[in-house]
Amino acid sequence: MSLQGAAGPEELIFYVNGRKIIEKNADPEQMLLSYLRKRLRLTGTKYGCGGGGCGACTVMISTYEPALKKIRHYSANACLLPICSLYGAAVTTVEGVGSTKTRVHPVQERLAKCHGSQCGFCTPGMVMSIYTLLRNHPEPTSEQMIAALAGNLCRCTGYRPILDACKTFCKESICCQRKTNEKCCLDQEDDLFDKEEKVSTRLFSTDEFQPLDPTQELIFPPELMRMAENQPKRTLFFHGERMTWISPVSLNELLDLKAAYPKAPLLVGNTSVGPEMKFRGVFHPIVIAPARIPDLNMVKCTDDGLTLGAACSLSLVKDILTNAMAELPEEKTKVFSAVLQQLRTLGGEQIRNIASLGGNIISRKPTSDLNPILAASNCMLNLASRGRKRQIPLSDIFADGVGNNTITPEEILVSVRIPHSRKGEYVSAFRQAPRRENALPVTNAGMRVLFEEGTDTIKDLSIFYGGAVLTTVCAKQTCRTLIGRHWNKQMLDEACRLVLKEIALPGSDNGEKVDYKKTLIVSFFYRFFLEVSQSLKTMDPCHYPGIPMEYRSVLQDFKTKMPQSIQIYQDTELSQSPQDPVGRPIMHQSGIKHATGEAVYVDDLPSVDGELFLAVVTSSRAHAKIVSIDTSEALKGPGVFDIITAHDVPATNEFYYSDDPEIIFARNKVICVGQIVCAVVADSDDHAKQAAAKVKIEYEVLEPVILTIEEAIQHNSFFEPKRKLEQGNVDRAFETVDNIIEGEIRIGGQEHFYIETQSVLVVPKGEDNEMDVYVSTQHPAIIQEMVAASLGVPANRIMCHVKRVGGAFGGKLLKAGLLASVAAVAANKTSRAVRLILSRGDDMLITGGRHPFIGKYKVGFMNDGRIRAVDAKYYINGGCTPDESVLVAEVSLLKMDNAYKIPNLRCWAYACKTNLPSNTAFRGFGFPQSALVTETWITGVADKIGLSPEKIREINMYKENEQTHFKQKLDPQNLIRCWNECMEKSAYCSRKTAVNEFNKQNHWKKKGIAIVPMKFPFGLGTRYLSQAAALVHIYTDGSVLLTHGGIEMGQGIHTKMIQVASRELNIPMSCIHFCETSTTTVPNACASVGSAGTDVNGMAVKDACQTLLKRLQPIINKNPKGTWNDWIKEAFEQSVSLSATGYFRGYNENMDWEKGEGQPFTYFLYGAACSEVEINCLTGDHKNLRTDIVMDIGCSINPAVDIGQGIGEAGLFLGCSVFFALRDAVTRVRNERGLKKTFALNSPLTAEQIRASCADDFTDMMANNESASSTPQTTSV
Repeated sequence: MSLQGAAGPEELIFYVNGRKIIEKNADPEQMLLSYLRKRLRLTGTKYGCGGGGCGACTVMISTYEPALKKIRHYSANACLLPICSLYGAAVTTVEGVGSTKTRVHPVQERLAKCHGSQCGFCTPGMVMSIYTLLRNHPEPTSEQMIAALAGNLCRCTGYRPILDACKTFCKESICCQRKTNEKCCLDQEDDLFDKEEKVSTRLFSTDEFQPLDPTQELIFPPELMRMAENQPKRTLFFHGERMTWISPVSLNELLDLKAAYPKAPLLVGNTSVGPEMKFRGVFHPIVIAPARIPDLNMVKCTDDGLTLGAACSLSLVKDILTNAMAELPEEKTKVFSAVLQQLRTLGGEQIRNIASLGGNIISRKPTSDLNPILAASNCMLNLASRGRKRQIPLSDIFADGVGNNTITPEEILVSVRIPHSRKGEYVSAFRQAPRRENALPVTNAGMRVLFEEGTDTIKDLSIFYGGAVLTTVCAKQTCRTLIGRHWNKQMLDEACRLVLKEIALPGSDNGEKVDYKKTLIVSFFYRFFLEVSQSLKTMDPCHYPGIPMEYRSVLQDFKTKMPQSIQIYQDTELSQSPQDPVGRPIMHQSGIKHATGEAVYVDDLPSVDGELFLAVVTSSRAHAKIVSIDTSEALKGPGVFDIITAHDVPATNEFYYSDDPEIIFARNKVICVGQIVCAVVADSDDHAKQAAAKVKIEYEVLEPVILTIEEAIQHNSFFEPKRKLEQGNVDRAFETVDNIIEGEIRIGGQEHFYIETQSVLVVPKGEDNEMDVYVSTQHPAIIQEMVAASLGVPANRIMCHVKRVGGAFGGKLLKAGLLASVAAVAANKTSRAVRLILSRGDDMLITGGRHPFIGKYKVGFMNDGRIRAVDAKYYINGGCTPDESVLVAEVSLLKMDNAYKIPNLRCWAYACKTNLPSNTAFRGFGFPQSALVTETWITGVADKIGLSPEKIREINMYKENEQTHFKQKLDPQNLIRCWNECMEKSAYCSRKTAVNEFNKQNHWKKKGIAIVPMKFPFGLGTRYLSQAAALVHIYTDGSVLLTHGGIEMGQGIHTKMIQVASRELNIPMSCIHFCETSTTTVPNACASVGSAGTDVNGMAVKDACQTLLKRLQPIINKNPKGTWNDWIKEAFEQSVSLSATGYFRGYNENMDWEKGEGQPFTYFLYGAACSEVEINCLTGDHKNLRTDIVMDIGCSINPAVDIGQGIGEAGLFLGCSVFFALRDAVTRVRNERGLKKTFALNSPLTAEQIRASCADDFTDMMANNESASSTPQTTSV
């Protein structure tokens, strides 16, 4: 078939939000996301990751099936959907669901009023996932709701308030039904708090919610129905700039196309081809889209199984198998059940809705969860090519262990036959992944055994593994050897030895978890052995003993269920005026706009005339001299306008905030992978990225290349100054103690993963070197300062604007300034507006994260548990430039004591200089790391002397008015109160007894419980960093415009400032508006960091309002019965100024590092958390069963926002209660198995570490197996 013979360009016809779209020049490379945002200006659908992994771009697709006369609604990721795949479909975006201009939909309303949005960037995607579910199931079950949201990430809320909103739609009660005194367990306020305390558990009122009315939804466009029913199907051709899309309608036509273009991929859901093109640079000039061919969508039930078309979506397969299981006897559906188990956790709902069964099989990815079980189950593939049809076992395509080419390039997979299971046949599937949902597996498996009738003699055995090597592999030799054996312990031992020998894993050069994968390989088989043994007993209890009672719990996998929760907070006093909003759970001021997609972020700003798009070119070497930069090919690319390098920077390219500079463009050498070398500006984002990929840089490698903390220590590579704190006489104390322990803990880095990537739009004003900079940052003043310095202009020419930020967590400070400078230099050179929106990959490559951390400690203590001396060293991996690393090291020292009085202490902190992208501020700022080290040695002391960790914590906790190790006074009574309340409210003691009982009765599953206290010092260490200003205008109509220097990034600061102004001016919140944070209204504002934004800006707002009220007071006194508007009108007529600035000088904080003492903090927050967990000793899988948190945070301005935030960065550390509960569970396993007491657990505490620590016969096999590696494979960078 010739492309030349095809008709001219097709018209692509589809609908968006009820509006007909006719696209005459559809480009196959254009995804729906960019089309919605750039062409249709529907910016509610967000870019989060570009790979279908976060759900921020979720939309609803509706199609009509004329044969069934049915409309199908399904959620999908717009970032993966080529617009050419939408012919005849209707798209609904968040704007089509509801808006403030028309009607806010109940989903949008409830998400907002239940406080389910914070930064709001992920909220439209959440809305669309819930909305689509409700279109299909107006009264969903909680399981359906959880499944619908599994493909959506939120970085701010911890999901609890989102799920609160979801529960209001579910048909079943959210109550656990365990009622006492006729009250729900979540309503027992009397039992939870002292009688004299006025507390509340209500954060929202369901009475306010409008009902869900399915009759009010957008109808499916009748024109699309008529098109589907009446128009004869014809082949569609779409020609783009570089690619042609062909969508045939018959199998014969498809076979002709495949014969003509054997290299052209078949594309149905674009979940495999799309990411390869986007992230790996693979290019296909022709793609064939066979989704409209009936043969590929067939569903056929036969006597011996099901035949499913290769284009059937995984969601459809899931539904078909579920229905088949309901109709057929259990004996026939064991294969279906195992396949279903894998489908439930494969991707998110959005991925399953578009990914095809055939694509999953043919791509032969090692990470496929389906291929091992389909291969083990003897599934057959129906293949076709021109003039030839044949059937092969699915297992054949993996026959040689690397995915051999059994299928020729001209052949296509038409359908897949999944057989019924037979009598005496048992089938199971297993997987272990970093997360239960929406995560690629570490290892998975499919296993099937068939016994000789009425016996336990193996007649046929299939064992397939995935995730372990380059593709799905079969343990053929093992299976062959075991045929004829009885299903008993001897067979198990032999099987484990054989399978380990047969499944050869590649070496560990790439850091793969070899030992863990090997352990899983045998653990999965053992689990299969247990399942089948128990099934044999069920079939014939007289002949088969089954498995011991204490082994049975491991047969049940952990499931994600709808969590139950209660939030209790101190209510306002009865004497407080009902009009005073402070202390009340007020909805986030942008909540509704978040949910309708109307909230504007940087990349939602309309395009400026002549706007250019910028793509960065980054270093591929960690430490190298730049020999040459060849831009010739890049400049020839379509739409390319210019290339920007260090030579184009008019003034400052290196910023010296300390001895080592922060750098905009690398000039002569690069010092990390991901350093910006140059940038391309072009007329579109795609053109800029295509050109950036063509820039060729020649390097000459420099030594040394330092990546890890150990290498930095070896090369003495540190940022100055190194810091030390010391009190008491440490050396003498060590001589007098009863016991000493030494150890170290490694804490990994962490990616900020704000859902809105680094974003900036720079608009030159055309005169006086003025520029507007719209940027996603926590610190507009530093952006202004850096941009001005790089351009060589005064700061008063740079106007920096921040409406809101889609998450930051410390990651949008200095790095945002460097990126804004890159864009500003480009705008300056081209005299055009420049937009720089980092792709998720570039963002994660260029920006640093939380500092990897090594804590080494030596602790001296008495036999009664009193800790007398601590000598510790902290090393943090700072990366290639200083950024905030020395500050982070300082804070880790100042906060290392957590809640404990340590009489003799010596602690050093070193910021290591390495060739990694600079690590930076991150929520907690050094405290989570150093306090985790402290809690680790607390637990080590408990292990050594045989007391419980909570006893050691109580013995050493601050008890009375004392001094910290840097001589600041503190009163710990609220610390003790939080601890005692948490012990009591969590019923810690009785639950610990229950945990002990559970562990006695279960061998392969264990529970653990831990309780951890927290002291979080509040302050920024020096006065000038906590100063703040505000500006308040009152207009003659009585409305108030408020602005301040704080940044809204999800913590609700603007909402709280409006609450403060409302109280001070005694007017309703509805009269007050906040527009944006800008350097034009509030100059020199400090960064919004350290949970200080509300404190300091609140004081400034209060000051401004009090100034205004003082001016108005004479007028109010004269006319006390007048209204606010009367007073304002009169003030204007009396020429009283209705505008005021407010100022707060900052807290009087200081620290003298020479003396090792000071008052670096203003006050202390306290808390305690108790967590209970359960672990699977065979896989390392684990589940948090319950967490209780008690926190003292003073008087909350807005309990709904504060509880939703987890009380900001103070509460973050309390997550380590889960870490220590897991450690408790592992300790119990080790004690039971007689293993040596001391063992190290590092953070993050992965399933791999848990499994390795729960040593047993299977892990011993690894040690004895020649090919096993000797150490766990981790790369500590």
